[in-house]
Parts: sequence; C-alpha cells; structure tokens
Amino acid sequence: MPAVVDPANLYSEAGKNRLSPAVAGALSRIYVPDRISGDITVIDPALMKVVGRFRTGVNPQHVVPSWDLQTLWVVNNAENRMNGSVTPINPKTAKPGRSIAVDDPYNMYFTPDGQSAIVVAEESQRLDFRDPHTMTLQWSLPTPGCAGINHADFSIDGRYALFTCEYAGSIAKIDLLKREVVGYLPLSKDGGEKESRASAVSPAALEQASFTDAETGFPVCAAGGMPQDIRISPDGRVFYVADMLADGVYLVDGDSFMQIGFIPTGRGAHGLYPSRDGTKLYVANRGSHRVEGKKHGQGFVSVIDFATRQVVANWHIPGGGSPDMGNVSADGRYLWLSGRFDNVVYRFDTTDGAVVQVAVGREPHGLAVWPQPGRYSLGHTGNMR
Repeated sequence: MPAVVDPANLYSEAGKNRLSPAVAGALSRIYVPDRISGDITVIDPALMKVVGRFRTGVNPQHVVPSWDLQTLWVVNNAENRMNGSVTPINPKTAKPGRSIAVDDPYNMYFTPDGQSAIVVAEESQRLDFRDPHTMTLQWSLPTPGCAGINHADFSIDGRYALFTCEYAGSIAKIDLLKREVVGYLPLSKDGGEKESRASAVSPAALEQASFTDAETGFPVCAAGGMPQDIRISPDGRVFYVADMLADGVYLVDGDSFMQIGFIPTGRGAHGLYPSRDGTKLYVANRGSHRVEGKKHGQGFVSVIDFATRQVVANWHIPGGGSPDMGNVSADGRYLWLSGRFDNVVYRFDTTDGAVVQVAVGREPHGLAVWPQPGRYSLGHTGNMR
C-alpha cells in the first residue's frame, strides 16, 4: 500500500485540486448510473447539462474509479438474475467499452495494494477478489453472517476492512492479510460497548434477526438497523457508519471492533463523503426508511465536524428530495449527489448548502465525480487516498 503521508489526515493526498498525473486528459464529467433506466447519464459540470447517455448492463448501481485511476467501472448487478456484468468507461473519452460478465456485482472496491478488485456479491453474501484489469476471479470469501453486504472502508494501514451488512443490522470485519472474516458487530442506538462486542454474535443469530418487509419484499433487520455507507475518520481511529433506519451515524472503533457512539442526522442516513480539507463529513439523508420511496421526500444533507463529532449544518432541498450517493468536486466547492427517488442529480454548494438540480434517468444511484484528487482509489464512488 502507498505510504500514509499524514497520519493525522489520511485524506491529505485527496485534498483540494491535488490531482494525480494519472488522471491527465480525463474529461470533467459526472457519471450517473440510472438503475431502472439501465443506462449512464453523463453531465458536464461546467455547463450543468446532460452531454451523453449510454446503455450498460442490467441494474447499474455504482460507477467506481479503478485503483490506478485509469478506468471507471460500472457495476451492473442484474438483481435476481444471473447476467451481472461490469462495464469499463474510458475517462478521457467518456465512452464505454465492452462489458465483462461478473457474478452479482452490487459494488466494487480495491485492496489497498491495488492487486485485487473486490466485487461485492451482495445477494450471494460473498466477496469475490478479481484481477483489477481483466476481472478474472482470483479467490472468494463467503460472508454468511452479512446479509446485504454492500459498502466498505479500510483501516489506515490497509490491514483490514469493515463491510456493512444492510439486512443484518451489523458490520463485518475482514482481515485482508489472513483472508478471513474476523467477526460481525451488531449496531444499536441503545447499544453500549459490552453489548456491541463482535464475539457475542454468530451468523445464525444475525440471520434469525431479520424478516421480510411485506411492502417491498426486501429483508429488514428486526433489531431496527440498516447500515449503509461507511467512512473512516481522517486520523484513522473511528469508522462512521450511516444507518437508514436509525436515522444517523454510528461510531465504531475499528481496531477493537466496538461501537463507541451514535450521531443523529436525519431520516434515512445513507451516503458519507469527507470534505476535501478533511475536516467535515457530509451525510446524505435519503428521506425514507425503505429501499423505494416517493418523490419530494424528507431528504437533506447533514454536515458533521470530525473534530467535535457534532452536526454543524443541515442543507435542505426546496420542495424536498432524496439525496443518495455521489462525491465532492476536485476543488471541494460542490457536493454532487443522486436524487434516488426524484430522477435528478443535486449539486450542493459546500459553502452555504445552496442546491441546483439536473434531470437524469430513472432511479439514479452511485454517481461518480471525475476526475478526483488522490493517488489511488479504494473503490465505491471514489474512496480516494
């Protein structure tokens, strides 16, 4: 793994306009996967207009920058079907290449050394480690206690990763050196340190703690949790875990693997993005407790100060909305988020929260802002370091 330059701020090399030579020639674009439309909408952020659209595979979920910053991968998980795929995009032309068949790719990450792509096979409860260029399978790791495995972040030294288990109300700790699951940690707004020890939970217990929502058909954790995105603090000491049912962000000590706190934010807390200076965490509150929702909902963005672990601002959308996933512009001025249930993309001004919108396809999800600062990408919509 590339050496950590500033132990007090592991995001230092992803700071304002710190673009790597590896992204030279990349077009400035916003790539929006429209899950229901089955395509990618391409926005020119300078013009604030759609400049392209192309088909990929079934159910495009996220647009993921590669570890070497040379490719943007669209993960098409095909939900309940056997024809999942990943589609490469050339960021210098904003054009797609030929899709590669991949089993159940809901999300994608990269090992910190760049040797493997980690395809998150959500429905199969499995992590598939693949060649980061050809997507040839290297090895697989079953995660039987992590129903709905989907989002992840990595320790400051790259030795382990924490993955959220959406339908089990917990997180999984993966030892990347030993290639094994360390344990599962249930999350609770009322849970103290003793109740949150990973060693006290078995995969069977987590599975029994879930039920199926009659309206959506999706499993839901009976304990009241539905963890989503996860991001590590700049000093590497604490992981922040957004929870869509708890309406806030859990604090987890990754080394001891214990829950140490909870910060209320808003209804349907979902996406997490650090500011370019590494002082703030932007929380996209999607406005719904369900996988599906109505237009003009209760969604807004909360801003957490990393130093105080307090919400210092809330940015509301006139008329309501459903901010979901995205990232921050290279200069740090704008936070771009998909409007999951409103078929739009939001651009929030990070100085005052003012928002403008661009119409896109049906049910936009994990959009990528490109190029982004950083030496390498750990995946998702741009977990840069």
